[in-house]
Amino acid sequence: MKDEFLAPAQAVKEYPVLGSTASLAERRWRGSGPDYIKTGEGRGGRVWYRRSAIEAWLEAQTVRTGGAAA
Repeated sequence: MKDEFLAPAQAVKEYPVLGSTASLAERRWRGSGPDYIKTGEGRGGRVWYRRSAIEAWLEAQTVRTGGAAA
């Protein structure tokens, strides 16, 4: 199965829980969001997300109930 690449606008459209493209940009800056690919240097570089990276990040953010306090 081939992993799909999503531009930030596509990612937030398909995964509204990610917030906005600005939210994703802030998470990239802070280093706290999903892994991403940048195809160039500086502000001109295009950013892409692998669908699998988004889903893995969302899974890591999931809080399991019934366990120890968060």
